[in-house]
Amino acid sequence: MGGVNFSDLVITIQEAAGETAAVTINYGMFIQHLVDFIIVAFAIFMVIRVFEKAKRKEEAKPVAPAVIPNEEKLLVEIRDLLKVK
Repeated sequence: MGGVNFSDLVITIQEAAGETAAVTINYGMFIQHLVDFIIVAFAIFMVIRVFEKAKRKEEAKPVAPAVIPNEEKLLVEIRDLLKVK
């Protein structure tokens, strides 16, 4: 994302007092993780989509007709000749 980092975005509820740390809501980290998740999910989606298209192209190829042996071809010709007579 061009070096954009949302991790530093916070809402301060209570300022730090003495040794107590400040109370904050770190919504920037949530946004950063959400953006990272969307990028990774989109990349995985695209990879799966490419695999599905390749698989569909493989299935679309027509199956070659079975090769009929010469003996069967001769028998078919004989049958056809007998039908004509």
